[in-house]
Amino acid sequence: MNAAVPQALPHRLRERPWWPWAMRGLAALFVGFIGWMLYQYARDIEWSRVDDAVRALPAPVLALAAALAACSHLLYSTFDLLGRHYTGHRLAAPTVMGVTFTSYAFNLNLGSIVGGVGLRYRLYSRLGLRGGAITRVLSLSLLTNWLGFLLLAGAVFALFPLPLPAQWQIGNGALRVAGFALLGAAVAWGALVTLSARREFTLLGKRFALPGPRMTLLQLALSCTNWMLIAGVIWVLLQGQVAYTTVLAVYLLAAIAGVVTYIPAGLGVLEAVFLMLLGEQVGEPELLGALLAYRAVYYLGPLLVAAVMYAVMETRARRA
Repeated sequence: MNAAVPQALPHRLRERPWWPWAMRGLAALFVGFIGWMLYQYARDIEWSRVDDAVRALPAPVLALAAALAACSHLLYSTFDLLGRHYTGHRLAAPTVMGVTFTSYAFNLNLGSIVGGVGLRYRLYSRLGLRGGAITRVLSLSLLTNWLGFLLLAGAVFALFPLPLPAQWQIGNGALRVAGFALLGAAVAWGALVTLSARREFTLLGKRFALPGPRMTLLQLALSCTNWMLIAGVIWVLLQGQVAYTTVLAVYLLAAIAGVVTYIPAGLGVLEAVFLMLLGEQVGEPELLGALLAYRAVYYLGPLLVAAVMYAVMETRARRA
């Protein structure tokens, strides 16, 4: 899954001693539910058939999925170019894209603390950026990613609601309401950056300036396209057995579940959500085979490339 949502809780709420334990308890319950669902599915799956399903994927399908994955990673690598324009730092565009790609690949596989935040700070600081500039670049990148999610998920949930399992406590109506709420949040942000007379604010001791309407539109376009490309990788690997809008909606729900559980790479979470929602339509072996192939082309392949790039960056930094 992609970078974690930045959380801005009221100061008084954060200081209450019961609040951290309550949040940990809710996360533990959700992780337990996901684990239980995975166990229920896994014990009945014929894993030899899953292996056969992976091996049966045609080479052109794998090539197209890999191409879409490459396009997504390339597109995400441009997110920090917005931060370059926003902060006015003078690192070369290829250098910025290299840092973003490397951080994103590690973020997907090891979690946002290691990749999205820690690695970014390390690489940018070695390239001469100060902490304040790095924070603003990172904040704008996170905003870009999740602002597009709000708009796209809101539109998809509101217009293309999923047939949710009977055991789920929420129905299509609740999903539509959630969709309109997400859309409302995206629209509210757009109104803020367009109409607000105050252009600067302070957060955690750092001063930030609101991006302008043009940058916000660019953020929305880049992020929405990226989320759609990721879902496109899974849709291609499923070879059209499910409508693209359905795959997109399920993936966006899985992204929310991944953020709530905060499990690096969303291991098990993505598979559990897809199995619960699409297992009967596609067939569990074929669905798991497609998801395993997705992890190979979108997570592991780019991670190998990013590891080489990181080694090169570290070597150059030591020489410098």
